[in-house]
Amino acid sequence: MGKSKKLLEAFQLFDEANAKDPNKEIFEGKVYAKELLYAERMTEILNEFEPNASEALQLTARCQHICRWEIPRDSYEMNRVGYLKWRQDLKKFHAEKAGALLKKVGYDQEIIDRVSFLLLKKQLKKDEETQTLEDVICLVFLKYYYEPFLIKHDDDKMISILQKTWKKMSPKGHEAALALSFSDRGSALVSKALSD
Repeated sequence: MGKSKKLLEAFQLFDEANAKDPNKEIFEGKVYAKELLYAERMTEILNEFEPNASEALQLTARCQHICRWEIPRDSYEMNRVGYLKWRQDLKKFHAEKAGALLKKVGYDQEIIDRVSFLLLKKQLKKDEETQTLEDVICLVFLKYYYEPFLIKHDDDKMISILQKTWKKMSPKGHEAALALSFSDRGSALVSKALSD
């Protein structure tokens, strides 16, 4: 997948913004800014899952959580309504933040609008790139965040999360997910979630 000069400049600006994340994550003995690590994982999985992704989709994957910590979850009511409002506001925030940086790099309005469209997850299941983005998000979750989640939640909660994740994915996404390796408990819960 060729990377244009502008794309690499945009990645650099996205990464500089995400490097300011005060939340840290340790991976393979190294400390990362949480959202910077997430952004790198999104690009890694997109490259594996859809090697011919358009420039707009590559940009979107890299900035999907840009500066997410600036709108903390606990600044909203801790219920389903609060959660959904937080998610909606985050999407708009990411689209605005990314749009400003893309403009700075010199992208035209067409690309900026497309990245915004994808970040807002418009036409999921209908728009091929929105669906690919959703598949990549789910695969990143399953590969990197699912096992740590298992420690915090009981089986019923995890089965519900897995079923919701599965529903969002395409058949191609399902195939990639089933090729991932999980712990014994992780595998057993995936099997149970898919058979229920």
